[in-house]
Amino acid sequence: MTQDLSPVTRIPRTGLPEHAIVVGDPARAAAVGALLDGAEEVSHHREYRVFSGSWKGVPVTVASHGVGAPGAILLFQELADAGVHTFLRFGTAGAMKPGIGAGDLVIAEAAVRDDGVTQQLLPPEYPAVSSPEAVFALQRAAREAGAPHHRGIVWTRAAFQPGLLPLFAYDGAGLAAIEMELSALLVTASLRGLVAGGVLVVDGANADELVDGDTPFSTGGYDPHRDVVTAGVERGATVSLEALRLLAEGERA
Repeated sequence: MTQDLSPVTRIPRTGLPEHAIVVGDPARAAAVGALLDGAEEVSHHREYRVFSGSWKGVPVTVASHGVGAPGAILLFQELADAGVHTFLRFGTAGAMKPGIGAGDLVIAEAAVRDDGVTQQLLPPEYPAVSSPEAVFALQRAAREAGAPHHRGIVWTRAAFQPGLLPLFAYDGAGLAAIEMELSALLVTASLRGLVAGGVLVVDGANADELVDGDTPFSTGGYDPHRDVVTAGVERGATVSLEALRLLAEGERA
């Protein structure tokens, strides 16, 4: 009998664990999936690679969504259609606020909706906010892991490389970091009554390192493959899974 699959991501329409970690890189999905007990690969189509297993007794889905919100929101929507109700995005980001270092975690309280897709779904005044319980769970997990972390608003931006428009349009607004997919997840979750949040590992040049308004790209400062970033990603994976466990435990309390 042919399995019933979602049309775009080709994930099963039923049977996935209801708590999910979503990441950009398919290889990162495999790495996080490898931390699970009884892990198995569920599907792999295009950039959408999905694993299932359990973390300390909590059934977990781990799925990759690729780069950029327009493709990522398709995964979020089809996972929600399949019954996933709690999402944590675990990704990477560039720091925008001085004092946030490479390898640090940024826990998103909300996101600027510059994602290139949600503006076509509902008015721009609609906010992209994390579920409070997700923020608190991520903060508690980071503290217990001893992971350097910060809370704040992040900028979800569709363009990765800078163009002719100023990159730091929100300079002075106190944003913590910049990334590419989170606001699409937060909007999807709010519209559907789901729980969602995000934790990001800083992998880009810190705001402290910018000189005379230059971007990390123009100064050659962007290198996401440093050991300090790798260590941060390893910490972030554990923090994400622990936060998901705390959220599941809170549902049962």
